[in-house]
Amino acid sequence: MQPGPHNAITDVPGVLVGQVERVDAPYLTGTTVIHVPTTAVAGVDVRGGAPGTRETDLLSPVNSNGGVNAIVLTGGSAFGLDTAGSVMRWLEERGEGVRVGQGEYDVVPIVPTAVIFDLARGGDFKARPEPSWGADAIAAATDGPVALGNHGAGAGARARSLKGGVGSASVRLDDGTTVGVLVIVNAAGSTVDADGNLYGARYGIGDEFSHLRTPVEPPPPAAPGRNLIPGPSMNTVIAVVATDVPLDKAATTRMAMVAHDGLARAIDPIHTLVDGDSIFALSTQVADDDRPRLSVTDPMALGQLETLYAAGARTLSRAIVHAMLNAESVETPGGTIPSYRDAYPSAFPA
Repeated sequence: MQPGPHNAITDVPGVLVGQVERVDAPYLTGTTVIHVPTTAVAGVDVRGGAPGTRETDLLSPVNSNGGVNAIVLTGGSAFGLDTAGSVMRWLEERGEGVRVGQGEYDVVPIVPTAVIFDLARGGDFKARPEPSWGADAIAAATDGPVALGNHGAGAGARARSLKGGVGSASVRLDDGTTVGVLVIVNAAGSTVDADGNLYGARYGIGDEFSHLRTPVEPPPPAAPGRNLIPGPSMNTVIAVVATDVPLDKAATTRMAMVAHDGLARAIDPIHTLVDGDSIFALSTQVADDDRPRLSVTDPMALGQLETLYAAGARTLSRAIVHAMLNAESVETPGGTIPSYRDAYPSAFPA
């Protein structure tokens, strides 16, 4: 198995990614949109104790929705949910959505959304994503490389004492199908072990992370001293795992469930009461007579599904590492949030 050409979720056919962010003081936040122009079967699994989401109930296998048009991952906590409205309007203007009438634009776009808590990271509680940022992000969406680190919804992300951000990775399976992940790493837990090694690095493909060494630096101070808002740190890791394998809704939902194993392998602790950890899953492939949708109730499909699910979880762990390696230190009114590279320079031998 090898990563795809971009080593990103955009290696999955039919997946586009667009991002906007503001990092000029007092802003430190942004929005990321995953656009699937041909729609995709979708599922979701929410395990954090403080989620902020929209349109997740619709994705249950027992409900009638057949697919989604886009997924929004954004900063701004619950205020950020407003960005989904402009994504819906952008899609409506192009006739993308569930058709509910005879007119060309008689559609209802389906845009599930999840948020991270990054309020006041840049210094001002009200410096958060504007509703229009969703439309700006989807308008910029492409199938090319994904900007990692301090971009989109990862602009204000933090992983305990280190700067978090956007991560992405992909893998081409032996049968030619692809699995890709995009993640926003904004965790209460840590992505590094007691020795400063990134937990998820052991899941690298080939020499992906072979350049990393065990650092000699002590860990940076704990993040709570940098909080501008009193009380416990509030966070959330949100992600999308996608594949071009045709799956039904139950099988797609199961992919989201198993992908949480990738979070648990790369972040400790995970799924805390101050995290809203949520993972969406997408199947972009249109089923036909030659490739019917795989189902968890089909004994003949179980082997392929298990391979797919394991790949999704491992790819998510790798994407978390890429988020941490690409994040850049930021100066905030509460102090510096150091990147992994700046906190542990000896992990990167000259």
